Amino acid sequence: MANQISFEDFSKVDMRVGRVVEASEFPEARHPAFRLQIDFGPEIGIKESSAQITKLYRPEGLVGRQVIAVVNFPPKQIGPMRSEVLVLGVELDDGRVPLLTVDREVPVGTRVS
Repeated sequence: MANQISFEDFSKVDMRVGRVVEASEFPEARHPAFRLQIDFGPEIGIKESSAQITKLYRPEGLVGRQVIAVVNFPPKQIGPMRSEVLVLGVELDDGRVPLLTVDREVPVGTRVS
């Protein structure tokens, strides 16, 4: 069984739905990755992220897609960019990472609860 956390701990993690507005190759990353610009609506704005999702996705297929990301981690320097949010996915045994998303359109910035 995984380590247990309290509901209070979980509620501190701010996960939001965002829409990818730009995606490009990120050759400066140590591991194959894409550079993403994600719109989280007027409250949070557009944030940048690096995502190691190159085995399942192409940049042009990511634009317009809704994703789920943690928006309240501190920024992390990845090569020449500051990754401001953590896009969530499921890491499979073969290294592929399907993205976590919603099963229908929701307003960007909606908090995951």
